[in-house]
Amino acid sequence: MEIVNPFLKDKIKVETDFCGRKLKLEINQLAFRSQAAVLASYGDTVVLANVNVGQIDHNIDYFPLSVDYEERFYAAGKISGSRYVKREGRPSDDAVLIGRLIDRPIRPLFPKGYRYPVQVVATVLSLDSQIRPDALAMLAVSTAISLTGVPFDGPVAGVRIAQEGDQLVVYPTKDQETSSDLDIMIASNAKGIMMVEAGTKEVGEDTVIEALRLAHRANQDLIKLQKDLLSQVEVKPQEYQLILPTEEIKQATAKYLEGKLESVLSINYIERLAKIQALKDDFAAYLEAKLSEEDLKDQGLYFEALESQLNSALREKIIKTQKRLDDRALDEVRPLSSQVSFLPRTHGSALFTRGATQALNIVTLASTSFTQLIDTMERDEEVYYFHHYNAPGYTVGEIKRMGSPGRREIGHSYLAQRSIEPVLPSPSEFPYTIRSVTEIMSQQGSTSMAAACASCLALMDAGVPIKRPVSGIAMGLIMNGDQPLILTDIADAEDFAGDMDFKVAGTRKGITALQMDMKVSGLPVDVLAQALKASIKGRQVILDHMLSVLEAPRQNLSPFAPRVVQLQISVHKIKDLIGKGGETIHALINETGAKIDVKDDGRVLVFCEKEEALKQTVRQIEELTAEPTLGKVYRQKPVVKVADFGVFVNFTHNHDGLVHVSEMSHQHVRSPSDILKVGDKVDVKLVAIDEHGRFNLSIKQVNKK
Repeated sequence: MEIVNPFLKDKIKVETDFCGRKLKLEINQLAFRSQAAVLASYGDTVVLANVNVGQIDHNIDYFPLSVDYEERFYAAGKISGSRYVKREGRPSDDAVLIGRLIDRPIRPLFPKGYRYPVQVVATVLSLDSQIRPDALAMLAVSTAISLTGVPFDGPVAGVRIAQEGDQLVVYPTKDQETSSDLDIMIASNAKGIMMVEAGTKEVGEDTVIEALRLAHRANQDLIKLQKDLLSQVEVKPQEYQLILPTEEIKQATAKYLEGKLESVLSINYIERLAKIQALKDDFAAYLEAKLSEEDLKDQGLYFEALESQLNSALREKIIKTQKRLDDRALDEVRPLSSQVSFLPRTHGSALFTRGATQALNIVTLASTSFTQLIDTMERDEEVYYFHHYNAPGYTVGEIKRMGSPGRREIGHSYLAQRSIEPVLPSPSEFPYTIRSVTEIMSQQGSTSMAAACASCLALMDAGVPIKRPVSGIAMGLIMNGDQPLILTDIADAEDFAGDMDFKVAGTRKGITALQMDMKVSGLPVDVLAQALKASIKGRQVILDHMLSVLEAPRQNLSPFAPRVVQLQISVHKIKDLIGKGGETIHALINETGAKIDVKDDGRVLVFCEKEEALKQTVRQIEELTAEPTLGKVYRQKPVVKVADFGVFVNFTHNHDGLVHVSEMSHQHVRSPSDILKVGDKVDVKLVAIDEHGRFNLSIKQVNKK
C-alpha cells in the first residue's frame, strides 16, 4: 500500500523566458509550515522566500515588517575563508543592503495603521556566479507576500540595468555589470516606480531616465508572471483591522490645533523644534486633563493625528505659498559652510555644514596591507577604499544606547561610498588603502549626501588625487493632485511630509550615485525625470561652494601620512626578499620601521613616515633583489671565504663571486690570505659570468694604478 505524505501538495509552477533565460516561480515544494513559500529560479540561481504574518500588536505605533536576506556560502560552492568560523554568522554588509533593497519598495505598499508583524526571509540556495540574486529575491518575496492575502498593493518586481556600449541591458550578467559604466536597480509595481538604487561612472541624466523607462517596462513582465501564479491559487484575503485615529480623534486634535499651527511653522529651525516640543508637551497635558483613564490608552493615536495634521499643514503651506518652512524657494539650497584641515593630526579632514545638518569627515591613509578582505557568498576580494558613517543619538538631541551600526548607518555608508568611488585613483596610481569616516554632528535631513560632500573635501585635503570633485543633494516631492512640486535640498520635516526621498550625487560630468524611495504607490517616470533634472542646479550650487573652500586636491600629503615608494622586482626574486620563513623581510621591517607589501606580480610597496628610513628600506630592498650586472661596481662587500687561488665575495644578497688571485691587486700577490681575511669589505666589479653561471669579480679593475 502506497503511503501518501499529506504535506506534499501538487506543485504549482509558472515560467517564462526573460532576457534569454528561463525564469520560474514554484510553490508547494518547500517549507510546508510557512504561510507562504516561493521558490524562484533564474538560470542556476535559486532563491527561497518565506513570509509569515502574526497577530495584531496594539502596543506599537509602527508597521513591524522585517526583511532578512540570508546568504549561504554553499550556494556558491564555497566555504568561508575565515580560519576560525566556518558557519555563517551575522549578515554581511552586502546582505544587509540587499535586505534594505527588498524592504524599500514593499513597505509603502501596506496601508497606514497596519500593525500585524510580517516576517520576510529570502534565502539564496544556489548561485550562478553570472546571475546576481537580489532582483530574483525581490520577485520571490513579492509573490510570497501576495500569497498570504495581506493588504498589499503589489505585486512588485525589480530589475538591474547595465550599459554595454551604447545599449542598455536588462538583467545583465556579472561580467556585463562589471564592465558597465551604469549599475542601476529599479523596482516597480503596476502603477509606477517604487525604488531606484544606482551607482554610475559619471553617466548623464538622460541615460538614467532612459534606464528608468526600460526597467519599468521590463518589470511589468515580471508582475504578470506573479499574477499568473496567483491566478492558480485560491488566495484567502486576510481579515484585518487598521489602527488609525478615529474621526472623533481627528476632530478633537484639529480643535486643539486651532490658532496654533502658524506658530510652529516657524522660519528658524531651532525655534521651530522648541515650539513643536512645547506644543506636544502641552497636548499631552491637555489629553490627560480631558480624557478618561480608559480613553488615555488611545493617547498614541491622538499624537499620530497631531503629526499627520502638522504634516498636512506643512504640505498646504508649501503648495499655497511656493515657499518652504525656512522661507526658501522650492529650488533653493540651505546656507552652506565648510572647513578643511579641521583636525590637526589626521591625514585629511573636513567639516561640511548645510543648514542644521553637519558632517565631519576624517580620511586615513595606510599601506595596502590594510585592505578590507570581503568574504561573502558572492564576493571574495580586497577593497582599497571604504566609507564608514556614524550618527549617535546626540545628533538629534536624544539619548540613545551606543552600539554597532544598524541598517540605516550601513545604508548611508554605502551610498556615500558609492558616490565617491568612481572618481578615486586606481591602487596602481595611488597605492594606499583609504578609510573615510563620517561623524554626523547634527541632523536636519540628508546626512548621507552631507557625508558624501564632507568625504570629498577630506579626500582632497588628504592629497588623494581624485579625478573630479563630487557633490550630493537630497530632493523631495509633494504631489498636488497630478501636479508635482519638486523640492531641492529637503530638510527633515519636508522629508516626513513629502511623497518621495531622492538623493543624487555626481560631478560636473555626470551622476555617480542615485537613490530614490517613494512613499506613495508608484510614481510615473516623467515625474522622476523632472526631479532628476531639477537636482542639477542644486548639486552645482553645493559644488561651487565646496570648490571655494578647496579648489583641488592638495599637492602634498599630510606630514603624518605614510610615504610610499613602489618598486618592481622579478617574480623569482620575491623569495629572496621574503627569506626563509619571512626572516629577511621581518628583519628589514624591524630595522627600519617601514611597512612592506609584496604583490604576486613583483610589485613592492614600501610605506614609512620618515623619509630617511624610507630611503634606507628602498636601498636595502634593491640590494636584496638585485640581479648581477656585468660591469657594475659593488661597494663595500664582505669577503666570505679565503682560498689558495683567491677570495669569495658576497656581492649581492644571494650571490657570491670569485676574485681570482690575479685580480686582487696590480701588485703580485703570493697568497690571498696575505692581504684579505673573512669579514673584510672590498669594492669589486663583476667582470664575467661563465657558462656554468659562476661570477668572476675583480678588485684591481676598480682600483686604478
